[in-house]
Amino acid sequence: MTELYRGKRLSVEKREYTLPNGRQVERVSVHPGNAVAILPFFDDGSCCLIRQFRFVIGEYILEAPAGTLEPGEEPIATARRELIEETGFRAEEFLPRGWIYTTPGYSDEVIYLYEARGLVPSTLHEKDEDEVIETEKVPWGELLTMVRDGRICDAKTICLVCRCMGGWT
Repeated sequence: MTELYRGKRLSVEKREYTLPNGRQVERVSVHPGNAVAILPFFDDGSCCLIRQFRFVIGEYILEAPAGTLEPGEEPIATARRELIEETGFRAEEFLPRGWIYTTPGYSDEVIYLYEARGLVPSTLHEKDEDEVIETEKVPWGELLTMVRDGRICDAKTICLVCRCMGGWT
């Protein structure tokens, strides 16, 4: 294994792998650490999403609040922290909605998915200095339309909407 890069949150390595058919291949793997994503619901069934500037693509996108696990932090603790940081709300209840691999072709990142209910304003709201975020209240029916027509193009958010579909019509 050859480490190509190590940063605060991300490492990149090149190594040889043996495939199930016995063939040897050399691949580059990205290890960003794991994360959470939360789909917060207001009591009226609408969702609290964030519109965030993403510098890599150079534009704002509408997405579910999300964030990375700190070392030793449990996913539910990250979900509680990130919901407050990114939306200014805390939730009375978090419902686990499974997890996803984001890009298993080259990364081992896992995002743990949560549905949050019972939103109340938090006095602990403190946004990260390196994030440009606005909250947006979106009715559930409109959210489904936005996923279908491509206005929501963030993969973790689309997965969360699919995982939460049983609770709303």
